[in-house]
Amino acid sequence: MKAKDIIRNGLIKENPTWVLILGMCPTLATTTSAVNGLCMGLATTFVLMMSNIVISLLKSVIPDKVRIPCFIVVIATFVTIVQMVMQGYIPDLYASLGLFIPLIVVNCIVLGRAEAFASKNNVWHSFLDGLFMGLGFTWALTLLGMVREALGSGSFFNHPFISGDGMLLFILAPGGFICLGLLMAAINRLKK
Repeated sequence: MKAKDIIRNGLIKENPTWVLILGMCPTLATTTSAVNGLCMGLATTFVLMMSNIVISLLKSVIPDKVRIPCFIVVIATFVTIVQMVMQGYIPDLYASLGLFIPLIVVNCIVLGRAEAFASKNNVWHSFLDGLFMGLGFTWALTLLGMVREALGSGSFFNHPFISGDGMLLFILAPGGFICLGLLMAAINRLKK
């Protein structure tokens, strides 16, 4: 597989959110603002990159019978690093994202890429896959967060652009589903 194919797959062709429809729990729960979506996406990108690298390095020494538990331990290690760094250096953001940071461990995007790609490819391609799948997830979360924040709060990256309140519906879960569906439809339309 060529590097350009890996890049295209992560950002467009196999985008985790818009195409594969993976990771919907953090997608809907953390995108009440663009900052939350961006930071959740970057945290997931870091975990994807690092776990793909380590799993690709260890693929020949991990026995098949304990492959998935080993992948989870590797992923959990990097999630713990992200969690501790966020808790120590950006506690407000950590408080905002809350439970969803530790849940990166069981995010099907991360475990799926470890199983489907990193365990079968070299380190460089695994790194690129983790980076661009993560960036694809990040841009999807950021876009969804921007739309929900603009409609729900009347702000853009926590900077108000209208006086008063927005439409509360878009900050709540039903608004997340509505925005996600409309954005998926628009992106699918643009791809055709």
